[in-house]
Amino acid sequence: MTREYAVLFFLFLAALTAGTLVFAPAAHAQETAAAVQTGPAPVEEVATDFSHDPLTSVLTSVPSPHIDPEVASSGRVLTLDLTNDANDIWDRIRRGYRITDLSNERVTEQQFFYLNHPGFLKQVLSRGGRYLYYIVDEIERRGLPTELALLPMVESNYNPLAYSRAHASGMWQFIPSTGRHYKLTQNHWVDERRDVVASTNAALDYLQNLYEMHGDWQLALASYNWGEGAVANAINKNRAAGLPAEYDALNMPAETRNYIPKLQAIKNIIAAPELFQLELPYVANEQLLTAVPAPSGIDLATAADYAEMPLREFLSLNPGYNRPAITVPGQTLIVPTDRADRFATRLDEFAASGKGWRSHTLGKGEKLEEVARRHKLTLPQLLQLNALPTGSRASAGHALLVPNGIDPTGALAVSLLLPDNALVKARPQPRARSQKGRAPGKLASAKKQRKTAAHTRPVKAKTVAKAPPKAVAKAPPPKAAPKAAPKRVAKPASVTKTTLAQKKP
Repeated sequence: MTREYAVLFFLFLAALTAGTLVFAPAAHAQETAAAVQTGPAPVEEVATDFSHDPLTSVLTSVPSPHIDPEVASSGRVLTLDLTNDANDIWDRIRRGYRITDLSNERVTEQQFFYLNHPGFLKQVLSRGGRYLYYIVDEIERRGLPTELALLPMVESNYNPLAYSRAHASGMWQFIPSTGRHYKLTQNHWVDERRDVVASTNAALDYLQNLYEMHGDWQLALASYNWGEGAVANAINKNRAAGLPAEYDALNMPAETRNYIPKLQAIKNIIAAPELFQLELPYVANEQLLTAVPAPSGIDLATAADYAEMPLREFLSLNPGYNRPAITVPGQTLIVPTDRADRFATRLDEFAASGKGWRSHTLGKGEKLEEVARRHKLTLPQLLQLNALPTGSRASAGHALLVPNGIDPTGALAVSLLLPDNALVKARPQPRARSQKGRAPGKLASAKKQRKTAAHTRPVKAKTVAKAPPKAVAKAPPPKAAPKAAPKRVAKPASVTKTTLAQKKP
């Protein structure tokens, strides 16, 4: 069966490459409509063991797709009516394909994977659907290939809260340094690498720069994954050895080698879902989300209540905040367009109430316990609201989030769901330092040694007959504690546009 599928996929990809699979004008749409067979087909149940991001449900068994051999090998023409508006967002995306196609075994393997997990595929595409209108709109405004709108599926499965071991964050997976280079704010209050609008603008800026550097989209995409310096070095090595400097000829890591085939596999499925007897989730080609100015002092739990949305769903639309409340002016909150007006009215009422949250700067000698008591919080609550680990000793000048006449219950619930708090839980807790705990070979300072010697008296051992001591294996020296993450300081973003489609860099 695997061999049969492979033959069918290569026939399909060969048709794409040879131009047999073309976009026909509207006049031929009715003539060629019968070319695509979409009827139900037998399915097999197959066991799966698929690791994915925390927001995706665990898969236990999913049906394998069945591809009609007649359809795959017929060479008939699939149609795309370019004279009318796009039917949905997928139709709009496939109209703007411009990147050179890949056709190899790696692409086939990636297609097998996605088609053997149709539940997962549909779930990820549905999640991406809420963001795609803005992404595609911005891509078209810049005149870029619309396949780039599918890249976040390769990067993060359209999960704006995705975080990698390399500290890449957000839907487009920016590492901190690249994010700062492309003006993505990263501080205690916000991380714009997770902000859908800001990160999309930065990612498209980056991709444009990479294309201008290489003049080739495949090399640009390889650079986005591997780094422009690494790709440039690989190109130079090939040229020095008299080898081609094209994407296929470069020596690169396995992750990068599979990167473009993953995108190509998704691109093929979106281009002709009927060929694979797959129904894509419907995503309207219209503005679904709106950005509403946020009053300073609003917490995200109260905002979710005003938007009449479940808290997790609201956070998925507003993933860029590191704290459970907004204290910086000029921020926005994203909500479904159909409830934006009502939401804005309730935010205005909140602003007029005079209550909310504010930032308190820790004074010299001021203790966290005092700040907590003054604002009717327990110390653990203050630490939780500010993503500080237990035992923290914040220094003077540290900005703390504190309530100003408002019930902290909702904000405390939000803080448990924010990425910064998850990272705090993963960090080792601080321990009291002692002379015993020092690693072998590391000596105390001369001053401490003198102080220790002054309070030490020699003690004579008692001569009591004892059984020979048992040999005890030496414990290995303790590992050095990991360094704390560097502070990320940047000026908070200021966004004043009112609709997601209009929110530009």
